[in-house]
Amino acid sequence: MAKGKNVFYCQSCGYESAKWMGQCPGCREWNTFVEEPVIVTRNSQKRASLIKKQNPTLLSKVSGENSLRISTGIREFDRVLGGGIVEGSMVLVGGDPGIGKSTLLLQMCLLLVSQKHKVLYISGEESLQQIKIRADRLGNHGGDLMMLCETDLEAIQEVIERIKPQLVVIDSIQTMCKSDVSSAPGSVSQVRESTGVFMKIAKTLGVTVFIVGHVTKEGVVAGPRVLEHMVDTVLYFEGERHAVYRILRSVKNRFGSTNEIGVFEMGQKGLTEVLNPSQYLLDGRPEGASGSVVACLMEGTRPVMVEVQALVCRTNFNMARRTAAGMDYNRVNLLMAVIEKRLGLSLSNWDAYVNIAGGMKLNAPALDLAVVTAIISSYKDFPVDEKTIVFGEVGLAGEVRGVSMAAQCIQEAKKLGFQRCILPKVNMTGVDKEEIELTGISNLRELMGKL
Repeated sequence: MAKGKNVFYCQSCGYESAKWMGQCPGCREWNTFVEEPVIVTRNSQKRASLIKKQNPTLLSKVSGENSLRISTGIREFDRVLGGGIVEGSMVLVGGDPGIGKSTLLLQMCLLLVSQKHKVLYISGEESLQQIKIRADRLGNHGGDLMMLCETDLEAIQEVIERIKPQLVVIDSIQTMCKSDVSSAPGSVSQVRESTGVFMKIAKTLGVTVFIVGHVTKEGVVAGPRVLEHMVDTVLYFEGERHAVYRILRSVKNRFGSTNEIGVFEMGQKGLTEVLNPSQYLLDGRPEGASGSVVACLMEGTRPVMVEVQALVCRTNFNMARRTAAGMDYNRVNLLMAVIEKRLGLSLSNWDAYVNIAGGMKLNAPALDLAVVTAIISSYKDFPVDEKTIVFGEVGLAGEVRGVSMAAQCIQEAKKLGFQRCILPKVNMTGVDKEEIELTGISNLRELMGKL
């Protein structure tokens, strides 16, 4: 028999409790528990009789060959996935509303259909006419794309098992509902049960499943945290809604690196790949302006050059204001404290505004030295040479520490015509010094002398 009862789930991490609690013991968040009805099924038969006998497999007997990957037709998308789509994998794509998640996945589906792949696009939020309008705007070269507007999980499962597509897109997981669960679509129970069903479909039938997930105001995927643990790959689509740049970032990938990013530009005909983001992000740099410095850092295997801007001006209030856009606010405060202590510059009565041009959001340690250089440049009101790039990590003692893959950063600088590079002294060994002047420094006082 089936017996109904109510339990409380944490919306942040999925922690289960028999009673409501103000603070979750799992993730330490406050006021995240919601009540959800569940059904407990009691089977009269002995569970031992249903268990199949399993024998362990020796590691030496397991094939180590890489899984066959399918190219999406979008090189930036393939880069983030680790080289393409893996058969039977489950991918979660999250991002802010209107950022372009559905557009990107529909573009991928149309390209795969044009390559004679069998694709099913399931939408629980839009009608067939709305999807058709978007497909026409993108350039409808995938007339054989199968579409289904449905939210009932049992009906969707029957369709997938009957037509057996190679790839399925679910837009979105928060609209799916299972009749056995009495809670509303989008609740903790529904999201968890729906994800479990799609995971079983992906692993048993070998169907690749892409799931669109809504995000909360904090920028994380809505629903239980267990959702991200169940899937194979978690991708976040980032960027300002009114800006043209979009960043596809991998935060979990069982089949590739989690450090890769894909850069896109939003246009009238959908998302366009940006194959050289460094050149794209440096367009429109000011000439002869103080507080503007070019930095180079690694995003996965790709060197990316960005412009770091700083504006330091005297405050009109008792407390100076600090603002950071595109990087960690606390990191900016830390670096300014190092400048005051180690270089003797009094910044307590000065407002400071730091910005990464182009809408990029970066937290790499290699950005530290460029931020310090930009702040000093704006404070002293002297411009840094336009053909100079700066990168390196800054410690609390004012020392400049080495960064990984410095040679790739220097090669990227040469390609874009830069003539001088200020970098940590420990990165000077093993670097090609031709065609570019390398200036190694070990602390911030040496930086002041070189500037």
